[in-house]
Amino acid sequence: MKLLNFTIIKLTICLVIGIVLAHYVNISFNIILYSTIGLVVLIGLYWLLLKTKIDRLPFFGLLTYLCMIGIGMSSYNIQNEKLQLHHYTNLNSEDFNSITFKIKERLKPDNYNNKYIVSVNSFNNQNASGQLLINIKKDSLSKPLAVDDLLFTSSQLQIIQKPLNPHQFDYSKYLELKQVYHQLYLKQDDLLFLSNSKTTIYGYADQLRTQINIKLIEAGFKDNALSIMNALLLGQRQNIDKTIYNNYVNSGTIHILAVSGLHVGILLLILNFLFKPLLRLKYGNYIRPIVLVIILWAFAVIAGLSPSVTRAVAMFSIISVAMHLKRPTNIYNTLIISAFVILLFKPTFLFEVGFQMSYLAVLGIVSVQPIIYRLWKPKYWVSDKLWQIFTVTLAAQAGVVPISLFYFHQFPSLFFISNIVVIPFLGLILGIGLLVIVLALMNTLPDLLVLAYSFIIDSLNAFIAWVAQFEDFLLRDIPFTILQVVCSYFIIVALVQVHKHKNFKWVAISLVGLLCFQSISFYNSYKAQGDAFIVFNKSRFSMIGQKHNNELLVHHNLDSVKQKTDNVIKNFVVGETIDSILISDLKSVYQFKKKTLLVIDSLGVYKGISFQPNYVLLRNSPRLNLNRVIDSLKPEQIIADASNYKSYAKRWKVTCKHKKIPFHYTNEKGAFIIE
Repeated sequence: MKLLNFTIIKLTICLVIGIVLAHYVNISFNIILYSTIGLVVLIGLYWLLLKTKIDRLPFFGLLTYLCMIGIGMSSYNIQNEKLQLHHYTNLNSEDFNSITFKIKERLKPDNYNNKYIVSVNSFNNQNASGQLLINIKKDSLSKPLAVDDLLFTSSQLQIIQKPLNPHQFDYSKYLELKQVYHQLYLKQDDLLFLSNSKTTIYGYADQLRTQINIKLIEAGFKDNALSIMNALLLGQRQNIDKTIYNNYVNSGTIHILAVSGLHVGILLLILNFLFKPLLRLKYGNYIRPIVLVIILWAFAVIAGLSPSVTRAVAMFSIISVAMHLKRPTNIYNTLIISAFVILLFKPTFLFEVGFQMSYLAVLGIVSVQPIIYRLWKPKYWVSDKLWQIFTVTLAAQAGVVPISLFYFHQFPSLFFISNIVVIPFLGLILGIGLLVIVLALMNTLPDLLVLAYSFIIDSLNAFIAWVAQFEDFLLRDIPFTILQVVCSYFIIVALVQVHKHKNFKWVAISLVGLLCFQSISFYNSYKAQGDAFIVFNKSRFSMIGQKHNNELLVHHNLDSVKQKTDNVIKNFVVGETIDSILISDLKSVYQFKKKTLLVIDSLGVYKGISFQPNYVLLRNSPRLNLNRVIDSLKPEQIIADASNYKSYAKRWKVTCKHKKIPFHYTNEKGAFIIE
């Protein structure tokens, strides 16, 4: 096996540092670019003058690392579309903008709208670039738009709303990583269709996926089986039923629905077998890897070039080439080189959950799995294979658990059962699935194979649903901070080194890591102490929270169905490390730290009270004269939650501005918090 290349590790770390700096620190692009060019020139001159002694000069190494940091920052900024002169945000905007755009990606629709990411071609009759989120109201008579469809509209740009409640998922920040900064809400009548010709490789890939789905539907595949096939084989998860999707999440098998290393590895094995005859040719060792790499990247494009499939195809491309050239490889070198190349061209992938979890899972498998596997040596082939699957699953979880807890705050403790059953058959499912697609495109798919494969997919869904029903084994709402993530990986690395070197130094480092983790936990508990009063933002409902240290008292008017599906309180509980929750009905008056809040509901009753409130909360659209309320009660501030009609809130905002009194509308400014 080839030795680990520490130079490429250091260069990749410097590249990552550069990307992180560019993401969080606002530095002029010209300064970064010219500084990087200057460093490259300096390194070149330094090498020409002292090339015989270059490896012994630390200053050359320092320059190289600084240069790589500059390359990382430059790469990030070059990808920043806002810096382009023709980006639509740098052009003159009007109340209603004339926009020509091309469909780039279909997203999962919500209950009311079909959603698309589009690239802007022109903006107010000027050539333009950039991307938008388009929400098109669902219409039973219209067909979904296809990738590369060209359309025109005249509409108002709307910002993508920031989170309106504490610890809520920031969808706007997620879209910013995809270079999407505004959205449009449209109806079918607002659109003028210009062209449906395919002009990009993504358009042709979408056309192929559409054709495959048409053929599969004609062959007799139903919705649920079809949606799982699209996820497993084509990397498209938009149409999976929400219940089925949640079952995969809760059972710990959601990774099989994201095309990744497992899928690409199986595909590579199949392709190696199919193209084995090429090795008989004179230059077969050169032809076969080229063919395999082309097919793998074609598959990646068809699957949507997600971070996980991009990582997997890049890594297996390197492995395939190295194997055919009969060069020794080191899996760590392969991983690092693939990460380096991907981040050089797609630096924002670094901040995507799929990219992070993909690499961490593979690192966990290659580092931890051999250690666990050596704990037991099964005598029989079947038990050995099951033990291998179990150890691989366990090692992958070791790699992703810290980051998974940070992002999703839950842990499926039955993951090993579902994976032991699913993974052995996944190769068969994928292999038959690819055969089904090929036969369907050739119009030679037999009905018996359709029934058999539908039965396999339905059985898979049924088993996953059976595992997911044991909700007591799904650990939910686990608070986990970024410091705990860093400390967890420090401990995992140290423990792997303890097993490898078996010396006191790494034992001591592991213990230091454990002490740090415990200290962070104590700090989180200390930080959670304190009181707060929160008026949450909840459309058509009212929710008020009173936090006292690790306890939360919630007053609300949600029905039982809304309570089960509501995430507002759940996010707050996890983010604030709340231990206990009490539920109560809404009250008319609240006291908090010598401050009084009066609630005026739809009845509009406020006269005759014997105190002067500091705050007045308007809820459920009361019909009142706000001028009189302010003159009568003289509050310090008026608050309106999201249970009110927007027209009422708009009118109250004008009144408060006229009266020169602060007005807080939670649907615009977010939750109202007193600490």
